[in-house]
Amino acid sequence: MVKDQGNRNLLQRIAKDELAHHDFYRSCTQQEVQPDRWRIFFFTWVARIFGLTFGLKLMENGETRAQDNYEEVGEEIPEVRRIAEEEDQHEHELLNLIEEERLNYISSIVLGLNDALVELTGTLAGLTFALQNTRLIALAGLITGVAASFSMGASEYLSTKTEGNDGREALKSAFYTWTAYLVTVIILILPYLLFPGYVLSLLIMLVAGVLIILVFNFYVAVVKDLPFRRRFLEMAAISLGVAALSFGIGYFIRLVLGVDV
Repeated sequence: MVKDQGNRNLLQRIAKDELAHHDFYRSCTQQEVQPDRWRIFFFTWVARIFGLTFGLKLMENGETRAQDNYEEVGEEIPEVRRIAEEEDQHEHELLNLIEEERLNYISSIVLGLNDALVELTGTLAGLTFALQNTRLIALAGLITGVAASFSMGASEYLSTKTEGNDGREALKSAFYTWTAYLVTVIILILPYLLFPGYVLSLLIMLVAGVLIILVFNFYVAVVKDLPFRRRFLEMAAISLGVAALSFGIGYFIRLVLGVDV
């Protein structure tokens, strides 16, 4: 299914190694194990939706969890240890050679996503108690978010261009930043359009923000081999902290100005 010839060649090399391992284990056990159709279906669609690198490294993480079994069997069959080392080193090196455009612009996606989460959770939290009307909050948040998405995209374009990249690369960076920002804006504002209560909408918006942080940090942790827990907690703390601060500021400004919407 992979169109890029370089990636196809890498996958064929990995598949060849896996087949050799399969044949060795079959010779030891004298058993033929049938393919798990559900796992094939699952990982195929994961790779299609989230990208080839994410799908392959998620599979690799599954193999890592079998390391204890390799160690135990390796005491009886030394060849198993060699295979385990090969899977841990050689295949990991091959996976890092996979070329995927979206991974080249992961910093632009992080910029758009993180900026939207921090700015918009804070903005919506402040607007929630300042306006106390879900339609008005959604309107103000949407105008702010859409304008900010174009602003971030333009800033990323100029920043990338200043670093010496050509116009096409700068345009792609700007597109990824703008898209990440805009998608985050839509997800965070949606509760205010679907639910009548502004407090309920605020809580659902915050939960949605945390889920976005959770999914994205898991994705980055898998494809970039980075620690997940620390990055997730740090990003969640920043976003929720700004939201809490803005919530208090919105309430205070409402009292000081005596605004009653």
